[in-house]
Amino acid sequence: MTPVTPSSRVDNIRHSLVGLKMPRALEMLDATLRRIEQGQIDGIEALDELLTEELSLRENRRIKAALRMARLPVVKTLAGFDFTFQPSLDRNRIMALAGLDFIARAEVIHLLGPPGTGKSHLATALAVEAVRAGRLVYFIALADLVVLLAKAEREGTLRERIRFLCRASLLVVDEIGYLPVTPGGGNLFFQLVNARYEKGAMILTSNRGFAEWGDIFGSPVVATALLDRLLHHAVVIQIEGSSYRMREHTAFLPENFRTNTVVNSPPPKRRGRPPTKQPTDPQYGSLSMPYPPPT
Repeated sequence: MTPVTPSSRVDNIRHSLVGLKMPRALEMLDATLRRIEQGQIDGIEALDELLTEELSLRENRRIKAALRMARLPVVKTLAGFDFTFQPSLDRNRIMALAGLDFIARAEVIHLLGPPGTGKSHLATALAVEAVRAGRLVYFIALADLVVLLAKAEREGTLRERIRFLCRASLLVVDEIGYLPVTPGGGNLFFQLVNARYEKGAMILTSNRGFAEWGDIFGSPVVATALLDRLLHHAVVIQIEGSSYRMREHTAFLPENFRTNTVVNSPPPKRRGRPPTKQPTDPQYGSLSMPYPPPT
């Protein structure tokens, strides 16, 4: 019987790490063995470090892949958001949303405000938190979403496309109101919203008040039907402030641009289902607004 030497055992470990596809542990093996020989760590500590590093590598890879699948235009974080520039925002309320309970409750988060006030940043940052928590996320601008749905309708695959978009635990629809919605686009968006209603969470960003949604979607009837569902289980956050992107150039802007804020919109009249009692957060109070919420 051939004796097993320390060298052959190390070779066996290397072979096993290759077979198990553990590149980070393989990379650290020699340095870890030297630390054991020098008495800096024992075998249990060495094993713990190798597995921790490998797990960290795999988690980082998972997050990167999930962020690509989410189609985020950029990666933004809550740590990178300047709350001091937007004093109208309740930081504690935003951080409570980062706990992602709204996803489990299939709620809709509305982020309203003028351009440059951080709506897309916050929506992206919350989406990143969801990805890190293992949630399936999909991010898309409204104009691109309407094009996507219209193409699927022409090709006879609209049902499949809506089913795909309903798979995401969190759907982020950005830039509502920035570009006109093409004819029929409002109806297509309604079909998606209706399919996700009380089943999947959404984050919507808009520079327009709810009273203007009839103009955005080209039909007051469609707008009312949309808001009927999108405001039933909703958190409405209105940001009133100046553009962060233009903060260094405000002296060159007209006065009305410096102080521009989103126009308060009266909520649409409630039709159909009565409002349900919403859950509350024990630390920050109510995070959901029964329909219709104040604007």
